[in-house]
Amino acid sequence: MTGHGGNRGELAKKLGCPATEILDFSANINPLGPPEYLWNVLARAMPDILHYPDPLADELVTAIAGVHDLPRQQIVAGNGTSELLFATIRALGRRRVVIPVPAYIDYKQACEQAGLAVHLFALQETDNFQPDLDALADVLEPGDLVIIGQPNNPTGCLLPSGLLAECMRQHPDVVFIVDEAFAGFVADYVSLAGKLDNCIVLRSLTKLFAVPGLRLGYLSGPAALCGQIKKQLAPWSVNTLALAAGVAMVGDRDFYKKSQLLVAENREVLQTGLALLPGLTVFPSVSNFLLLALDRSIDSGKLADTLLRDNKIAVRCCGNYDNLDSSYLRVAVRTASENQQLLDALHAQLLPGRRPGQRQKQPVHCPALMLLGTGSDVGKSVLAAGICRILLQDGLRVAPFKAQNMSLNSFVTRDGCEMGRAQVVQAQACRLDPDVRMNPVLLKPNSDVGSQVIVLGKPVGNMKVSRYVAFKQELWQTVCKAYDELALEYDCMVLEGAGSPGEVNLKSHDIVNMEMARYADAGVLLVGDIDRGGVYASFVGHVEVMAPWERSLLVGFVVNRFRGDDSLLGDAHTYIRERTGKPVLGVVPFLHNLDLPQEDSVSFKAGLFDSTRPHGDHVDIALIDLPHISNFTDVEPLLPEKDVHLRIVRSLDDLGSPECIILPGSKNVVADLSYLDSSGLGRAMSCLARKGCEIVGICGGFMMLGVSVADPHGLEGEAGCLVQGLGLLPIDTELAAEKTLTRKQGLHVPSREPVFGYEIHHGKSTATSPVLQFDDLSFCGSMDPTGRVWGSYLHGIFDADAFRRWFINRLRKRKGLAAAQSGVSYNLEPALDRLANTLRTHLDMEALYRIIGL
Repeated sequence: MTGHGGNRGELAKKLGCPATEILDFSANINPLGPPEYLWNVLARAMPDILHYPDPLADELVTAIAGVHDLPRQQIVAGNGTSELLFATIRALGRRRVVIPVPAYIDYKQACEQAGLAVHLFALQETDNFQPDLDALADVLEPGDLVIIGQPNNPTGCLLPSGLLAECMRQHPDVVFIVDEAFAGFVADYVSLAGKLDNCIVLRSLTKLFAVPGLRLGYLSGPAALCGQIKKQLAPWSVNTLALAAGVAMVGDRDFYKKSQLLVAENREVLQTGLALLPGLTVFPSVSNFLLLALDRSIDSGKLADTLLRDNKIAVRCCGNYDNLDSSYLRVAVRTASENQQLLDALHAQLLPGRRPGQRQKQPVHCPALMLLGTGSDVGKSVLAAGICRILLQDGLRVAPFKAQNMSLNSFVTRDGCEMGRAQVVQAQACRLDPDVRMNPVLLKPNSDVGSQVIVLGKPVGNMKVSRYVAFKQELWQTVCKAYDELALEYDCMVLEGAGSPGEVNLKSHDIVNMEMARYADAGVLLVGDIDRGGVYASFVGHVEVMAPWERSLLVGFVVNRFRGDDSLLGDAHTYIRERTGKPVLGVVPFLHNLDLPQEDSVSFKAGLFDSTRPHGDHVDIALIDLPHISNFTDVEPLLPEKDVHLRIVRSLDDLGSPECIILPGSKNVVADLSYLDSSGLGRAMSCLARKGCEIVGICGGFMMLGVSVADPHGLEGEAGCLVQGLGLLPIDTELAAEKTLTRKQGLHVPSREPVFGYEIHHGKSTATSPVLQFDDLSFCGSMDPTGRVWGSYLHGIFDADAFRRWFINRLRKRKGLAAAQSGVSYNLEPALDRLANTLRTHLDMEALYRIIGL
């Protein structure tokens, strides 16, 4: 390409593709991207575009002067350093200019426009284009102007500031313009701003802070000359948004340091990789770009055209630089993954048919889609399961993935590992056996500020938030490894996020939302629940708090749980498209009675299980809503039974006189026993048991039915504490340090009906009269002499159709009702197929396939 680098619009027209698809190595922009706070700065400044900006840029000039410890009169702000360069040359009124070349091509252009005689001082390739200041001094004449880059563009070469300053002192009648546009990328660089009376320093903010579209720069020089330069500038040279951005950015030393470290690291790897390719010479650079010399056997123009055509990679041909020819290329230093793409593309051109040598480890590329939500419980887990089933139906090997799940509703895999229930359902949608790699990190809250942390299916300890945040850096490697292993085994991946990607307090240590999408190179759908209201404002708000790289991953929105005629949403969708540049790719109706297990207790607490009383004969079953309820889906198979009224009891007033009370699992048995006591529910349950009400305890609920619970290790309370249970079963429980995680199947002893499920518990209970006998000849549970109070550690006990009907019919008999046939089979397959069929109708599946890359 010719002219300046970075003209993506021109290249996009040439290729017939969106500009966003071009990987631009022709423009030297900070690979770190803009600082995230900048978007807030620009958003605050937006209302000010209704007014003219400050013509003197006072606030910005004051901030710049403070950084350099200079008087304000020695600073001039401008619409980029190019504008300041042209204005300075006009203001100086010099006769001749000396330019060490190769150099930024606008130096020469600006001087020619001003009528200066141009003397090009050739830098020698044999010296890596390092200027010889003695030789330069020999060509200088009184009244000359010298323009020199520090570091040089395009070579990346840097002169020691002390040597250059000494040259200036020896030639006080020569004015030096020092272009420090890329100096911010150089660690420990000593600026010459304000050091000498014959020195003018140009500084660009747009390159370092990655905002070239804002156009912002400044210069420093003698006060009188700065006054003359200002007269050459048009009024309101710096716009309102650039002024606000400049004030925020100019003194951000931390951003300078982060940029310097990243660029130095990425430059070294890129330089090493380029040097291994035949026919390339790589010149040393201190900046964020590298100059390459190509062997005469390689046509640089053809190579650049091929990279653009085949890989959509743009590089800078240097044939229009003085003292260079068409055998030179310049490439920017970008992110590690982007640099690797360039290396791979060059390798394919220069070493066709040969495999690349050593390279940086890259994420395994597998076509992927990620669903994020505007908040928790907006339905993304269910939508992910439905999309998994669609892809499976279409003949693809697909797997789900959620890096980190926070849920008390967990499951045990065949190999005795624990994972989130949502990914289990998604695995079932893919017809896969659940695999902990699908959910490598599971958090089970056990207090308001802490959780049990489970990694690859095994608990690693209880952590408060601050400790867990520090632990995340280590977890990230585990998450990436788990994803890579799965991605190698399947045709595509469907990822799910957690909570909301707009939670700005979590973004710096994110391992589950946008950071995971970036690692997987997955297109992101943002799901919102319109039934809650405010969904479109939430879409816009999320986009507003996204960094540019996050916005680039976002491909569109899905409106979920809509009731009504979706044709009425057209205006809203047009607004969203115009405001964010992203489309709405589906409106999913409110799906009643999905018959799929729910992700966590959010839906449960919101009343999802609250059912209406059946009209015909039925039994009344009360489920106690414990503060630390877990695995509440144990009772889900009871919901579709037509002769069952399942009620959620949240207070003593709600209890009534049911035929059965189910005490569910708990993540904190000690605390929930205290709740039962203080609420009066414990005493009421004991009273109802004496009257013949059936009382069933599952896992934590089973422990609570006993005489005592001991916690010697302080897993749920103070170490060594011993609390009284409800005393309805003759068992004593001790919370062991090691958690039991196992799949089980066997018989329910009283009914002789088969049961199956899984155990997740720390409790070790001494019991008589076992309820369950497993195939491995072990026993579990306990019941009182009447058989009406019983419990066990087995989660999923009601999933077995025959046992569930026996249990319900026993309650019917006690109520004086005849036994009934159910006709209900607790099988997720029909529900998953129904879900997939609905989503095919209401999502733009053609667009989703393009997004996934299939």
